[in-house]
Amino acid sequence: MPRKVKLILNPIADMGNAWRVANDLRPIVAEYGQADWSGTVYPTHAVELAHQAGLDGYELVVAVGGDGTVHEVINGLMQVPENQRPILGIVPVGSGNDFAHAAGVPLEPVEALTHALKSEPSIIDMGRLADEHGRVEYFDNTLGIGFDTVVTLRSHKIPFLRGFLMYLVAVIQTIILDFDPAPMHIETEKTTWDEHSLMLVLCNGPREGGGFLVAPEARLDDGILHYASIGDIGRLMMFRLVPEVMKGTHGRFACVRMGDCHKMTLKSEKPLFIHLDGEIYTGFDSNVRQPSIEILPAALKVVR
Repeated sequence: MPRKVKLILNPIADMGNAWRVANDLRPIVAEYGQADWSGTVYPTHAVELAHQAGLDGYELVVAVGGDGTVHEVINGLMQVPENQRPILGIVPVGSGNDFAHAAGVPLEPVEALTHALKSEPSIIDMGRLADEHGRVEYFDNTLGIGFDTVVTLRSHKIPFLRGFLMYLVAVIQTIILDFDPAPMHIETEKTTWDEHSLMLVLCNGPREGGGFLVAPEARLDDGILHYASIGDIGRLMMFRLVPEVMKGTHGRFACVRMGDCHKMTLKSEKPLFIHLDGEIYTGFDSNVRQPSIEILPAALKVVR
């Protein structure tokens, strides 16, 4: 039986290319006959649209956009009671599409929508972040603290590049211009350590930034978070690590700590720069020093 479907389109995704893609998708939607469109018009609008779609009885909510659009949609869906929570579908139209890659979703938009409308879902995990100020947000793919958040901020200022090359240029800029480790105390249910942390990434999926393989062993449905932490190293060593992270071989270096956990708590002497799925949670005006991160196993149904 056909599902009641809501498509949530971010028209400015992929530097505005999503408009053209949406036009290509219209014949498929018309043929399906049970789908409604909504477009986002301001930041976090997709959160509201996805939440309302769940309350309105939609069974499948399809995010048409990049990783940021999917991030907002899952935050809306996670606000819906579990017994009423819609299935997530994905039409990847973004710069990185890291979550779609991890989920095994077709990367060609027409094929992806056809797949979302006709295939059965499976269940995946979600990450959850809470800070000392009572703010809570979910992530589907990666949470980054420190270096890669600054990379994300810098990538937003490179309009003439797209995809992996955009993130690579931002990485090089960040190594040269922003290199300030934060003294941290870190605890998981398995271990505790103190370090001056340049970068800490917690992963539900294996990669971020359009192709940086931060946690090669991470899977969306394994019930755990994988992490990679880089301590206080010099710029030359960070340049050395960049190609290793691209290949997923950085764990062999002594300055890199890798592991897994169900929950992690942090205490930092400095305010932390944090991104979730490439969306900025705290930027240069951050007042967050004590975040708590956990995995929520089997939290969301996704067509993959």
